[in-house]
Amino acid sequence: MINLHFFPSKQLAFYTVRLFVTRSLAVLVALVLVLMTLDLLGESSKILAVPGNGEAQLWHYVALRLPLLISRFLPFAVLLGTLIAFTGLNQHSEVVAMKAAGISAHQMLAPLILASLVIGGGLFFFNERVVVNANRQVTAWSDNDYKPVPPESGILSNVWLLQGDDLIQAKMVGGHGSSFHVDGLTIYDRGTNGVLERIVRADRATPENGEWKLTGVKVYDSTMSMIRKVPDMQALAGLQPEQLTLAKVDPDQLDFWTLKERISQLELAGRPADEAKAGLWHKITGPLSTLLMPLLAAIAAFGLARSGQVLLRACIGMALGFAYFVADNFSIAMGNVGAYPPFLAAWAPFLLFLLVGETVLFRSEE
Repeated sequence: MINLHFFPSKQLAFYTVRLFVTRSLAVLVALVLVLMTLDLLGESSKILAVPGNGEAQLWHYVALRLPLLISRFLPFAVLLGTLIAFTGLNQHSEVVAMKAAGISAHQMLAPLILASLVIGGGLFFFNERVVVNANRQVTAWSDNDYKPVPPESGILSNVWLLQGDDLIQAKMVGGHGSSFHVDGLTIYDRGTNGVLERIVRADRATPENGEWKLTGVKVYDSTMSMIRKVPDMQALAGLQPEQLTLAKVDPDQLDFWTLKERISQLELAGRPADEAKAGLWHKITGPLSTLLMPLLAAIAAFGLARSGQVLLRACIGMALGFAYFVADNFSIAMGNVGAYPPFLAAWAPFLLFLLVGETVLFRSEE
C-alpha cells in the first residue's frame, strides 16, 4: 500500500534527519579545521612580522576567518553529508525497506529538504549578523598589512576613485557625518594626456567647507623630481564623502538592507549597480543552495547496493553538486560584468539545478 502522506513516519523522519545533520556537521568541522590550518600557515608570518603582534593576533585572525569559512563551505558540507548518509542507507538496505513500506523517494527526501531549509535560513542570518562584519574587519586588517585598525563600524579599505583626470586611493575610510575621515590618502595628480605630475600622500584627510583638509602631507613633484613635506593643505575641492563610500560597494561586506540602500544611492548617482544587485540576490540564493543538496545527492540513495554502482552513484551526486557551484560562480561573474541581468545571474543556476535534480530523481526512482 502506498503511503500518501508527504512525510514518512515521525520515527523515520527523525532518523534520516539525524543522520543528515550529524554527517554534514562532521564534514563541515573537518573541512573548516583543515582549511583554517592551511590559511593560518600562509598568513601567520605576515601577522607576526608586524611589531607588537603575537599569539593574541593569531587567534584574532582565526576568530575573523572562521565565520567566512563556515559560510562558504556549509553548502559543500551539506552536499557531502547527504551523500554519506544516503550511501550508508543504501548499503544497509534501509532504502529498500522504506520502499517496501510504500514510502516514495520524495517522501524520503522531504525531512531532509525541510532540515536544509532550516539550515539555509540559519546561514542567511549568520551571514547578516556575523559574516559581513568579520569579512569587513579581516579585509581592512589585511589591507593594512595586519597593523592595528581603528575599531570603527562601517570601515572601508583600499578604496579607489577617479575624479576628473586624477586618481584617488584611500587606504581606510571610516566614520559618519562630522567624524568622517580618510586614513592613508594618496592623490595621483595627472595633467593633460594622463601624464602624472604630482603624487600627494596624506596621513589623514577630513572634509572641511567643500574641500578636504590633508594633514601629514608629502608631495612628490615629477617635474622637479623632489619630495617636500607639508604639515597640512587643502585639496579635492568638490569631492563628497558619499563618493568614497560608493566607490567600493562590496556585497560580501554589507548586510542585505545596507546593500539595498547603497544600490539606491548608486542608481541616484547614475553609477552602475549590476554587481551590487547580483550580490543582493545572491545573499538569498547562496544560503538557499543548501535546499538543493539533498535533491542532487539523492541519486546515491537509489539503486540496489549489490549492483556495485553505489560508488558510481555517489560520484554522480557529487559531480552534480560541484557542477552547481561552478555554474553559480560563473553566473555571478557574468552578472558582475553586466553580461547577465542581476536577477538572472543569481537565480538561474538555482532554478536550473532544481529542475536537474528533480529530473534525475524521477528517472532513477519514480
